[in-house]
Amino acid sequence: MNENFINAWVSNVELERTPSQQEFMVLRRQQGFKPVDKTLPLAQAIMKGWKKRSPADSLVISPELELMGRLPVNERASPYNGAKGYLFFLQESLDGKLPGLREESSEPQPKNWDTVLETAVESGVIKDNSLSVVLTREHSEKEILSVFRTSETDSQNYTVIEIDATAFKNGGVLTLDVWVGEAEVSGSFDLFAGDTTELVPDNAIASAKDILTNQREVIKYPFDRGGVFKLGAIGNASEKGKINGFLAKISVEPIPDK
Repeated sequence: MNENFINAWVSNVELERTPSQQEFMVLRRQQGFKPVDKTLPLAQAIMKGWKKRSPADSLVISPELELMGRLPVNERASPYNGAKGYLFFLQESLDGKLPGLREESSEPQPKNWDTVLETAVESGVIKDNSLSVVLTREHSEKEILSVFRTSETDSQNYTVIEIDATAFKNGGVLTLDVWVGEAEVSGSFDLFAGDTTELVPDNAIASAKDILTNQREVIKYPFDRGGVFKLGAIGNASEKGKINGFLAKISVEPIPDK
């Protein structure tokens, strides 16, 4: 890390990140404390990188003071958990992939699209079962437009998408870019290995939980060799009998041939 980065930390208090900290800093200034100049370009870059409601963020900033990546402290799940995951986050930042920042550049989905989806499912135009995608090096990205439902019982009631990534023999990074519609039910998305027979959250290898209506989340899962995966989508269990739409952009970035 020391070869590629200058590692430093900045106190949220000194940059007055929340109203309570702003009030505290007013008192400190009255006692003669000299605060950080928030008009400086580096301070501006740090403040631009903050994520709303996140208590702390790891930020990668270029020598030109442009944001290259963000990892909120409460979102260090797969593939960014642990030491290897953090190294993966840093490498994606250096590669210009803007981890943790890309979702802010996307446009929101059109209004009432969940209603359109529900009508399409009921009419048979869109199927919410037997969904599958096959990804290859020539066609490494596919989109699935479907719906998820909440369970009427205590058992799971996933809409399942089978993802065939066997073409990527040397492995790669599976990315699931998911938008949830505007119906009044949040959705959870669990990724399973292809040979998983019991689709329950505890058996998932990666997840995005309780994505709110009209919101987007990205799941990334690095794998060592090609194979089949299952993506399960389901509504919040507390909202029984409801339906919402989702759009999933599924892609693989391959590992180069050795």
